Amino acid sequence: MKLVLAQINSLVGDIPGNTRKVIAMTAQAVKDFQARIVVFPELALTGYPPEDLLLRPSLHPRIEQALAELCKASGETYIVVGYPRVSTGSVFNAVGVFHRGNRVAEYHKQKLPNYRVFDEKRYFEAGNEAVSFEVDGCVFALSICEDVWFSEPVAQARQSGADILLNISASPFHRGKQQQRESVLAERVGESALPVLYVNAVGGQDELVFDGGSVAVDGQGEVVYRAPAFREGLFPVEVSPKPEGQGFVLTALQASSPVMTGEKAVYEALVLGLREYVDKNGFPGVVLGLSGGIDSALTLAIAVDAIGAARVEAIMMPFRYTSSMSEEDARKQAETLGVSFHRLSIEPIYDVFMETLAPVFGDRAADKTEENIQAR
Repeated sequence: MKLVLAQINSLVGDIPGNTRKVIAMTAQAVKDFQARIVVFPELALTGYPPEDLLLRPSLHPRIEQALAELCKASGETYIVVGYPRVSTGSVFNAVGVFHRGNRVAEYHKQKLPNYRVFDEKRYFEAGNEAVSFEVDGCVFALSICEDVWFSEPVAQARQSGADILLNISASPFHRGKQQQRESVLAERVGESALPVLYVNAVGGQDELVFDGGSVAVDGQGEVVYRAPAFREGLFPVEVSPKPEGQGFVLTALQASSPVMTGEKAVYEALVLGLREYVDKNGFPGVVLGLSGGIDSALTLAIAVDAIGAARVEAIMMPFRYTSSMSEEDARKQAETLGVSFHRLSIEPIYDVFMETLAPVFGDRAADKTEENIQAR
């Protein structure tokens, strides 16, 4: 059977839009790959992290409406997707499976991260049970992000009779994160002998960048397929019975992407993060100051790669200490990148500040204070 890793970019709070995307990408996966199962990231219907949106009573009826739409759209394809779920008076971080108009399985995340950028214990109750579903003789166990970083939920899935573990995630980027994830997945496979299909979100939300890099890991802990980093898309994997009849094999149907590392990974994260912040906030573009130095030059390059030269304006703000080389370098970079360039001297503004502050400064000798006024 064909299983498609749907590495998508959700918009926090846009439940109708996110639901439409899930339905549209499911249809595309069926058209392009004859997908039997399509798997989406953690909290794909709300976007991640939804934060205090989860505290609004009006959110949850909208989620239920979205789930009803997914049921209707599911047909012969199994849709696996993450969402918040109110059950028995508590809110859970859930993943549901939709098929032939029904929700055939629902799992609640057991390991809730509550450190650094994560505060899931503020919003969610933890689940405590393994949940699986069967397709064409293969039993898939469900898990969500942090669950796979611990042995217990995976062991529980194995004991429940699973053949393959599905893990849906919204795991943010930092340097070396992809290698860290794959090391953890290999460790879980080594403990359980369960192959893992891991689907990560892609995109940005405020200070967080999600880098994708969804993977298929076989029963020996080897990555047989890796989706591209920092790119939304549909990535198919073949799930087939072992010839000897015990267990299932994962096979890549496309060329696997290499792990993106070092400065390239950091640069791509900066570009994606800026693009997402500008676009998801509805900003028309950005304006930034150039100094002729390497810091503002790099910032300008990131901005142009993120949103295009037409949406970027550069302003050179020279002062009496600005060298002609700095001005020339700034102008040349703007011309090279095709960015609108303005020269606005800050000399008159600085003079007004100095005149205003003269009664306070009195006869004191000039020092770093005056220099810092220039920087402001």
